[in-house]
Amino acid sequence: MTTASGRSGGEPGPAIDRRASARGVAALCWSAVALEGYDLVVLGVVLPKLLRDPGWQLTPATASLISSVGLVGVMIGALCVGPLTDRFGRRKLMIATVTLFSVLTLACALVTGPLLFGLLRFLAGLGLGGVLPVAIALVNESSRARGGSATTTLMTGYHVGAVVTSLLGILVIPLLTWRAMFVIGAIPAIALVPLLARYLPESLPVSAEEKEARNPVATLFRGGYLRSSLAFWVTSFMGLLLVYGLNTWLPEIMREAGYELGAALALLLTLNVGAVLGLLLAGRVSDRIGVRTCTLIWFTAAAVFLALLSVPLPGFGVYVSVLLAGVFVFSTQVLVYAYVSHHYPAVGRATALGASSGVGRLGAICGPLLGGALLSAGLAYPWGFYAFAAVAVIGLVAVTFVSKRQPA
Repeated sequence: MTTASGRSGGEPGPAIDRRASARGVAALCWSAVALEGYDLVVLGVVLPKLLRDPGWQLTPATASLISSVGLVGVMIGALCVGPLTDRFGRRKLMIATVTLFSVLTLACALVTGPLLFGLLRFLAGLGLGGVLPVAIALVNESSRARGGSATTTLMTGYHVGAVVTSLLGILVIPLLTWRAMFVIGAIPAIALVPLLARYLPESLPVSAEEKEARNPVATLFRGGYLRSSLAFWVTSFMGLLLVYGLNTWLPEIMREAGYELGAALALLLTLNVGAVLGLLLAGRVSDRIGVRTCTLIWFTAAAVFLALLSVPLPGFGVYVSVLLAGVFVFSTQVLVYAYVSHHYPAVGRATALGASSGVGRLGAICGPLLGGALLSAGLAYPWGFYAFAAVAVIGLVAVTFVSKRQPA
């Protein structure tokens, strides 16, 4: 008997048209991505408290190492879970990844030292890195939209999760303890697991030919996909370099430009408000003009508005400029994910998304390093914005190397 995922034997997951509507799939995946966003940001929220905990004797260098180890786990998870998803089915891997990071996040609340804490963050990262490729594959397979609105709407969950983490940190840590932040993040994720098992559909069926040739990793390199795969990896590297580089160093760069600390932090908030607006706008535009064309426009606009940030503007003008930069910079990478999802066949879709996300994580690590190097050299303003604009241009060029049509 052939299951909904195209595999023989075993218990099939519920069919999309019988057990879950496209909206139901989107809601479940959005919830998983929101919890991922919470979990990836929570470390930054609790670190100020951990650094002052005499029992931990944590230094900034050790804290940075723990953060980096977690990101390495996310990268490995993205690279590994994608092929497993295409091999064994979306539903099983979504349940597995959410279970993994939720249980390990809860365990983080119980540890008493940095060594075990860092190990748990690495292992939790394996699950966190796998959530996104599976979720994007599922929402795009269940959605009728041909553009990127399904993906951009899904990614608003990440930003909501990040904002909730920051707000809860302000409220919870003074009243309770930093450990409560991990408990608060883990319990909803654990509660989500039975809902995923009950209502989440399995992948759309694949053809008999795809089932016989089921080697998802090979899909990235054969049949004319090699050039597109390399182009997507370069683009993802540049896209996440922009996101993490700007989120880390924009306040300090603006202080170098002469703004007060309060104004610099307000500009960071403005940048992220622009990110949410950009996701909603990019989805609508890509549905109308196509995800490839929209991605090219977005990278072009990101480069332009990043370069314009080097121009001193009075009063309200700088907030408008930063808002527009946020609209285009942050949603470029999400459009890349949407483009990847539409470009590859179902048999290798999650693998391609995982590879793009995994390679992109290297850019996420390099972004803060680039900004820090420019600051150390005294070149952060205005050259920092020129450097980030150049990164956007490289991403734009890489997109043009993606095949305009799906290879045969």
